[in-house]
Amino acid sequence: MTGAGLTLTIMGSGTSTGVPVLGCTCSVCRSRITENRRTRCSALLRWAGRNVLIDTSTDFRQQGLREELDRVDAVLFTHTHADHIHGIDDLRTLNSTPGGVIPVFGSKRSAETIKRIFSYIFHDEEEPGYRPRLSIHGVDAPFELFGQIVTPVPLVHGPGEAYGYRVGSLAYLTDCSEVPASSLPLLEGLDLLVVDALRFREHHSHFNIAGAIDLVQQLGVPRTLLTHLSHDVDYSKHSIDLPEGVEFAYDGQKLTLPLDN
Repeated sequence: MTGAGLTLTIMGSGTSTGVPVLGCTCSVCRSRITENRRTRCSALLRWAGRNVLIDTSTDFRQQGLREELDRVDAVLFTHTHADHIHGIDDLRTLNSTPGGVIPVFGSKRSAETIKRIFSYIFHDEEEPGYRPRLSIHGVDAPFELFGQIVTPVPLVHGPGEAYGYRVGSLAYLTDCSEVPASSLPLLEGLDLLVVDALRFREHHSHFNIAGAIDLVQQLGVPRTLLTHLSHDVDYSKHSIDLPEGVEFAYDGQKLTLPLDN
């Protein structure tokens, strides 16, 4: 990859249960179609030779092995629900240099919650044990990371909140039921949108598929990947009903966009 390119890898495209769902015998959970097998939602961005992970999902180890990931240079956390943070301990083998520290970013509230839940990682005391070496940063405005501006996009996630992130002409918005009017200007001029679209029925904390498509049409994005999918979605059966430029994400999917330096 050259320094001018931004590569997106969908590490996981599934909702909090993953697909197949434990104990479920529906046709999607029994499907042998690769695109219907969904690990918990996460993504990897690569630019300037750097690996920037969005969330450490419950399935992060499995995802990293699949992608032959040998280094993480930074992590962007969207929020602190279990399916998005509980793979954090597997960062311990992925520092870019021996003894190096991986910077991780999120909202100030998310940063405090992560520090509390995973206090063994962030305390200053020197203790024996094998733990990730991380530095955590609460952010509330665009910041520079490896030569690019990363823009947090505040989102409504049911009664809570989450961050999406924009880098160049790509925005990644998972776990959201609404994009506040104040965040819409941050999403102008996108070439690619990755957005939460849990299922066909409405849900109080997530866009359903119709709601996500309404957002896409409002923003005028030429290409969109729908992610955080439940077992209601059959990739082969339902893809044909999506409008032009909209598709279901799947685990391991890769796309590359140009980046302005």
